[in-house]
Amino acid sequence: MTVVNIIEEAETLNAKLATLSLAERLSFVAGLDVRVVFTTSLGIEDQVITAEIGNHRLPIDVVTLQTGRLFPETLALIDETESQYDLHITRYEPEQADIDAYAAKYGMNGFYESVEARHACCGVRKLKPLARALAGATIWITGLRRGQSANRAETPFAEYDAERHLLKINPLADWDIETIKSYVADNSVPVNPLHARGYPSIGCEPCTRAIKPGEPERAGRWWWEQDEKRECGLHVGEEATAVAAR
Repeated sequence: MTVVNIIEEAETLNAKLATLSLAERLSFVAGLDVRVVFTTSLGIEDQVITAEIGNHRLPIDVVTLQTGRLFPETLALIDETESQYDLHITRYEPEQADIDAYAAKYGMNGFYESVEARHACCGVRKLKPLARALAGATIWITGLRRGQSANRAETPFAEYDAERHLLKINPLADWDIETIKSYVADNSVPVNPLHARGYPSIGCEPCTRAIKPGEPERAGRWWWEQDEKRECGLHVGEEATAVAAR
């Protein structure tokens, strides 16, 4: 299939998913007879998707990037989620040789010193493990929402990821945080206790702080950097080709 065909397929799928409920979106994608991978960071949005996958026994591979710097609360939630939904969350970890090389060049916590060093750390601990997690996949499901940040305000339901040459599905693109919280409360979904302590977006422990009143949801991520569009590289790339939401 050519790039043009994949982009056209993404456009068609984007329009289709816009008309469906969350359960219908996931079921439709799961029924496409290709390998579908959902990457969860165990945040509140991702827990909603995991609950739907588990409750409906959907044939979707659930994976997480166990970076080696996650909060203890996040690690505990992985086990709790597996138990509650009777599913396996595959952990993808960074290679020790990559961590050693990073530490030798920048220092173990060198990400505080420059954007270059921070991107390099995300590359070692997230991007390279993600590449292994998505190997052989045709569809990648994420928990991206338009309300998470200005940088994600145009998030479509389906888009072509040019860097990884696959279809990326964002089934919660149009959900706001209040809808997320209502779903969690109504369905007894386990969530990270850090959310209740002012952490709406949770990543690696050294790179995440609680937000202040009035700050955007993702203000606590890499808070020492000045770029308001800061990301780790998982969802933003130089060649990203997004399909505008219909």
